[in-house]
Amino acid sequence: MPPPKDVVKIAIQMVGAIPQLIELQQTKPLTSVLKDVCDAWSLPNAERYALQYVDGRQTYITESNRGEIKNGSILRLTTSPDQEAERLYSGIQSNNSDVKTDSLKKLASLSQDVTFAQEFINRNGLKQIFYIVEEGNDTGEMLAHTLKAFMELMEHDFVSWETLSAAFIKKIVSYVNLNAVDASVQQLSLSILENMVPTSRLLFELVKKEVTLDRLLTHLQVTNAQLQLKAMALLIALLLAATDAERRDMMDYLGEKNIRQFIHKNIIHSSEPLGDEMAHYLYVLQSVSLNLCERRMRTSMDPYSQEQRELLQSLRQTAFESESEAPASNFSTERRRSLCAKEFRKLGFTNNSNPAEDLRRAPPGLLALDNMVYFSRHTPNAYSRFVLENSSREDKHECPFARSSIQLTLILCEILHVGEPCSETAQAFYPMFFGQDHFFEELFCICIQLVNKTWKEMRATQEDFDKVLQVVREQITRTLSLKPTSLELFKTRVNALNYSEILKLRQTERLHQEETLAVPVLELRERLKPELLELIRQQRLLHLCEGTLFRKISSRRRQDKLWYCRLSPNHKVLHYGDVEEGVHSPPIESLSEKIPVADMKMLLVGKECPHTKEKSSGKQNKDVLELAFSIVYDVEEYCLNFIAPTRYEFCLWTDGLNVLLGKEMTSERMQTDLDVLLSMELKLRLLDLENISIPDTPPPVPKPPSNLNFCYDFSHAEQ
Repeated sequence: MPPPKDVVKIAIQMVGAIPQLIELQQTKPLTSVLKDVCDAWSLPNAERYALQYVDGRQTYITESNRGEIKNGSILRLTTSPDQEAERLYSGIQSNNSDVKTDSLKKLASLSQDVTFAQEFINRNGLKQIFYIVEEGNDTGEMLAHTLKAFMELMEHDFVSWETLSAAFIKKIVSYVNLNAVDASVQQLSLSILENMVPTSRLLFELVKKEVTLDRLLTHLQVTNAQLQLKAMALLIALLLAATDAERRDMMDYLGEKNIRQFIHKNIIHSSEPLGDEMAHYLYVLQSVSLNLCERRMRTSMDPYSQEQRELLQSLRQTAFESESEAPASNFSTERRRSLCAKEFRKLGFTNNSNPAEDLRRAPPGLLALDNMVYFSRHTPNAYSRFVLENSSREDKHECPFARSSIQLTLILCEILHVGEPCSETAQAFYPMFFGQDHFFEELFCICIQLVNKTWKEMRATQEDFDKVLQVVREQITRTLSLKPTSLELFKTRVNALNYSEILKLRQTERLHQEETLAVPVLELRERLKPELLELIRQQRLLHLCEGTLFRKISSRRRQDKLWYCRLSPNHKVLHYGDVEEGVHSPPIESLSEKIPVADMKMLLVGKECPHTKEKSSGKQNKDVLELAFSIVYDVEEYCLNFIAPTRYEFCLWTDGLNVLLGKEMTSERMQTDLDVLLSMELKLRLLDLENISIPDTPPPVPKPPSNLNFCYDFSHAEQ
């Protein structure tokens, strides 16, 4: 007979004693359970003891979390959190440096537990930590343990970052600004400042003033990868907390210091592989930089602005000055206006009498004008060739430079997500972005020449304008998907992907689609589906067995804490637990927590997940919602919450968990994988039928011939 659901069988250890195997009744008060355990070992004062997990984070057992105890759990009888907090509070005030260091080390470890942290903070423990930092001159191991303990205590959000004293902040800043400080202390100091920056405007201004960009750039140039990462994290935090004007000034200064070239050479092309965290920060830096174009993109042209009108006139003058320079002064006002209108028409403006009207649409707004002016000034030969070449063509075959530039700017803004908020999890950045100053403008210069080239290849007319730009968009997106490392490489590849290549790719995709839509082929697809779906199921379960590294993300900041989850080889238990940075595939034995697959009830995704509901809806990030999923397990319906590192991992894990639950796989990745496998299998099966058209219906079986009389009459032979 199975045990009742409110009873769990556990082991309890104590140093120097024989372990106890007990049946823990979850309805029984924890104080009574502790008294029974202490009585069995003849220990007085049961109130001074507590139970704690042996493995993993060694969390204290409380009335609020006791429901998470599973059958087979191993607990330890230890000093209660209040007693331990009192002991360590005294220990960190000791005059003996060894005792003090050991106490701070233990404090840094225990502060991860919320129960202990509450007890320690209630004893005014943070005040003592502030005193050690503010008054102490040590910069070694003791200080590192102190800062680590402070970070862990603040992680629980019992105390606001805004309550920190000016002296404490000044000391933390000094550890960042001094050279002769231990690297571990500098890393923790940078992390503390990174946490402070988003909490209030006052703290942001203080950190920005005290920790200069030059100092952060110095930390970025060290060989210590972790110190480099923390410096980048603080830089990104400052950029995200800044106002638009401050952000623009900071990016301009970083540009002067050639930060892009440094990142391109020493981080992206470093001998060490790029970690997920650094990839995310590079994505944010790219996004912040491109979003500086948003203001111009959303601003319509003001026809009364002298500066904007001069920019517009400079386009005409650069293209036609040799033609109009000498005789223009001799013309009447009307004649000069007529000449200008003619030249603006040659430039490709729709409204040649008032070209400013073409730039009233926002987006792309003034950004299109900026791009055209940049192209005319930095590549004047290419600009003149584009305009004059199209001026000499027949009216219907000329490629309109201005109209094309406006539409191309809009396309580039959409492809590069200009004006969109940064994702909390994305890691997709373009390496070539960091290898080039004025990236957006230089990319435009390449792509506008591509428009002219594609226009000629398509022999397009004005009616084909949208078709040409559609092909150009496809050329750009296909080339960007190859992640070229430099703009030169992008230029080479995008020009090689000419119109005929695009047609071939489209035709191949269309033929493949038509081929797979024939009725007999569709029937064959249906027959092959079950076998291939089973193959996908096995692959998903294999991926779960290999496991994945997940990050803990809070509403305040991107967390550094990692945890790992993997499925047991027999597909019966899900193992998980916290891991340290740098551990990529921990053995299954090191993962202390477990969930039997038989206890799993359902899978929740997106907005249904409890950890997405906990966050404020106003600040909720769409990307986090798309990567969130939860497993509901046990009769009490506890949840294990995940935020996948990528959409790919999200698809594989949700598919795998659905397989374990006996449900259908529903992710878009499953459909993609199934289509790829079906396509490959069909091609193999149909190899012998190449260049033979497959009829929609089987050919009719012919009627038997009238002389079908092949039966030999043996009776005649016998006579």
